[in-house]
Amino acid sequence: MMPRVVARTLSDILTTLDVEQIADDEFLATQMDNAAHHIVGGHIAAQALMSASRTVSADRTPHSMHVYLLRAGDARRPVHFEITRLRDGGVLSSRRVLARQDDQVLLEALVSFTAPLDSFEHQQPIPDVPGPESLPSVQEQLSPYADEHDGHWVRPQPLDLRYVDPPARLALDRPDPSPRIRLWWRPAEPMPDDPILNSCLLTYVSGTALLETAMVVRRTTPLTSFSALIDHAVWFHRPADFSDWVLSDAVAPSGVHGRALATATMYNRTVALVCTATQEIYFGRDRR
Repeated sequence: MMPRVVARTLSDILTTLDVEQIADDEFLATQMDNAAHHIVGGHIAAQALMSASRTVSADRTPHSMHVYLLRAGDARRPVHFEITRLRDGGVLSSRRVLARQDDQVLLEALVSFTAPLDSFEHQQPIPDVPGPESLPSVQEQLSPYADEHDGHWVRPQPLDLRYVDPPARLALDRPDPSPRIRLWWRPAEPMPDDPILNSCLLTYVSGTALLETAMVVRRTTPLTSFSALIDHAVWFHRPADFSDWVLSDAVAPSGVHGRALATATMYNRTVALVCTATQEIYFGRDRR
């Protein structure tokens, strides 16, 4: 039986992304446990990406991933990933991923990989925002709420976060919060120089950033409402530079019938566009 991991550091996250190959095109992965024992959507999506990446040649990196989350799963137990090789062409490779616990399918994903190509380049410009050095850490920003939820808001995190716009907890106290969150982030520990791991961490972080953006406009947080990731898509444009800060610019343009749509772009500090991500989230009744 694989050990349980409760993610408190970046090393914990990276450990769970190191999926174990158990057969040809089959992998097993430890989950990150939490109080609800629900598998984190962005995390299992990143594990699916890592599993698929281990079935393509070394010259290919992911350029897009489309994920449907079908069931919550039990974070106390490992997840089995099955890869189907759909295509290996001159430039593109395609993989289908099924994630299971017992006979229950938790996730289905399509991942496309590409070899490097020289071509014309353009991108949307980086937003004009204050630099991270001028902004307080999220722990400083949320220090007035240090007594809530056993100190949840001020605990050390795997990522250093500097918010340009108010985080979700502050939105609870505001009558008309904006459906946009811009924030700088970087790993709290050094990252290995690995392009696949780079994309996996972007997948994981984009899941969290998009969920929070959808929650801000609802004036709720993960601790005060039930939510479930329905689908998640990421387009990888360029590698992230994790030796410096990455800017996430996320907005939730729609919320209807218990669902919210959120989209984000992420940029290196050198202004290069790193990735674009979208997510649809289902919201249940508030716990308040």
